[in-house]
Amino acid sequence: MRPLTEEETKTMFEKLSKYIGENIKLLVDRPDGTYCFRLQNDRVYYMSEKILKLATNISRDKLVSVGTCFGKFTKTTKFRLHITALDFLAPYAKFKVWVKPGAEQSYLYGNHVLKSGLGRITENTNQYQGVVVYSMADVPLGFGVAAKSTQECRRVDPMSIVVFHQADVGEYIRNEDTLT
Repeated sequence: MRPLTEEETKTMFEKLSKYIGENIKLLVDRPDGTYCFRLQNDRVYYMSEKILKLATNISRDKLVSVGTCFGKFTKTTKFRLHITALDFLAPYAKFKVWVKPGAEQSYLYGNHVLKSGLGRITENTNQYQGVVVYSMADVPLGFGVAAKSTQECRRVDPMSIVVFHQADVGEYIRNEDTLT
């Protein structure tokens, strides 16, 4: 387990800033202690420094996972967020989308959000902006990318895609073998 390089940190923070903007500072400097990001087998883990010190007692080859997996670096050095990061992204999300109860199941099966399933959307959401998807009861379901801006969403037909699916809590069941 090692700290992220300058380039890896920049790539990861650019991806996180699409969803939470400047609130990245709040992830690292929390009132309950200092937290950090560490890399292990191309996966980025988020943990407190207290847990990090305890993890140093375990050899690298024996260590499977520590902290919360935020995502992984692909072979082309792009950063892909995992659904396990949702609990940390949701409270700080700048742009949110709420889906109707009938569209929740479709979204949780890995489908995009259509205009007919859109309940509400944050004002001034730009096209291709990272959004966190909520149920109408304010339960975070996943995250994605806005396919249309807030203004365009008002005048598109009901079967057009408004949010591209990236990850949802249904992945815990669909991909339980590969999630760590």
